[in-house]
Amino acid sequence: METGHGFKYRQLHIEDYLREIPAEQERVSGVYAHEWITGDTDTNANFWTDNLLDTILRSDNLNAAYKRVKANNGAGGVDGMQVDELLPYLRQHRNELIEQLRRGKYKPNPVRRVEIPKEEKGKVRKLGIPSCVDRLIQQAISQELTPIFEKQFSDNSFGFRPGRSTHDAIRRCKQFADEGYVYVVSMDLQAYFDTVNHSKLIEVLSRTIKDGRVISLIHKFLNARVMEYGGFHPTEEGVPQGGH
Repeated sequence: METGHGFKYRQLHIEDYLREIPAEQERVSGVYAHEWITGDTDTNANFWTDNLLDTILRSDNLNAAYKRVKANNGAGGVDGMQVDELLPYLRQHRNELIEQLRRGKYKPNPVRRVEIPKEEKGKVRKLGIPSCVDRLIQQAISQELTPIFEKQFSDNSFGFRPGRSTHDAIRRCKQFADEGYVYVVSMDLQAYFDTVNHSKLIEVLSRTIKDGRVISLIHKFLNARVMEYGGFHPTEEGVPQGGH
């Protein structure tokens, strides 16, 4: 709505923390300041990756992350908090949580490890279930990283990418067949997610993300440990499946 001073406000839903945010104020004080001052989103191509944490912690991004976590529901993590308890927690601790993230003081919870059977008889897939708060933060990070890294992926890649499906991959295969290609090579990296090298992953991310606060936060999530068989175990390699 418009006020007498021409400032735009957006009224957020109750699940958006019951906050009324002046859009112009957020632009000046937050990540939109660059665009607001220059009038050109492309003036500094590195602005978004250099100040990525500010982008991640925007109110609208956190609200969207909460809605996604709420919609996905899912089991609780090691702290016992269920998804229905997340909103009351955020109402009480939102500012404290954001301040911890800004100052680099946030410490993720260990991931709760569960096993689900695979289609192959006798084999299981290990899933890592983060706490609800960690899930929210991971979702907020993912929402900003996805459009950044999507541009770097091959146009012939279709797995686990937004807006792309198995049917799209099949159509691309048919296109290649129509163009005269006759060979198909099938490859799979065994236990890939369980063996991801943390140092290499951080190195790859750092080529694009110049905000060290975000790199440090991702590193903390990678090293958050796993709760399994009644104890906590270090995570020296691999990335948990089952979070965001």
